[in-house]
Amino acid sequence: MMGTIDLDRSDPNFLKELAGQPGGERVQACFTCRSCVAGCPISAVNRGFSPAKIIRMALYGLREDVLKSDFVWLCSTCYTCQERCPQGVSITEFMTLLKNMAIREGHAPAGVRAQLKRVTGDGRIYPIDDFDNKKRTKAGLPVLPTSCEDIKKLFQ
Repeated sequence: MMGTIDLDRSDPNFLKELAGQPGGERVQACFTCRSCVAGCPISAVNRGFSPAKIIRMALYGLREDVLKSDFVWLCSTCYTCQERCPQGVSITEFMTLLKNMAIREGHAPAGVRAQLKRVTGDGRIYPIDDFDNKKRTKAGLPVLPTSCEDIKKLFQ
C-alpha cells in the first residue's frame, strides 16, 4: 500500500469529515490491535490488505491515498472485523463510507463505475431479456420484467 508516510499531504479536516458520518463515528477509538486483520478473509489471501492500515491512514488524514486506494474496494463486507473489534469500531460501515466518498470524488474503479451506471440506468447489473425468461419458465421460475423503468424515479 505505502511505505513512508508523508504527513505534509495530510488533510486535517478528513478525520472530522469521517467522524461526522455514519460509519465513521468511532474510528478514532481504533488503537491498531489488528484483531480486524487477524480475522479478515481478504487479508488471509492478500497480505497487502489491512483494515487497520486503512484506518490508520484515515486517522493520519491521508485522504487522497485512502480514497484512491484499490484496497478499500477489496473489503467483502463480511463483518468479521467489526465483530472482533474490541473498541466497537464499525469497520465494515467505515469501509462503505470510504467507498461512497471515493465514488463521489471520482475514484471508483472502472468495474464499479460500470456497475453503478447499469444499476442507475437499467435497474440491475445483469439485463433480463426474453431468452432469460424462457430459461426461467423452463426451470419453473416466474418471468421477470425485462425493464426497470421505475428505478429512474429513484435517481432523479
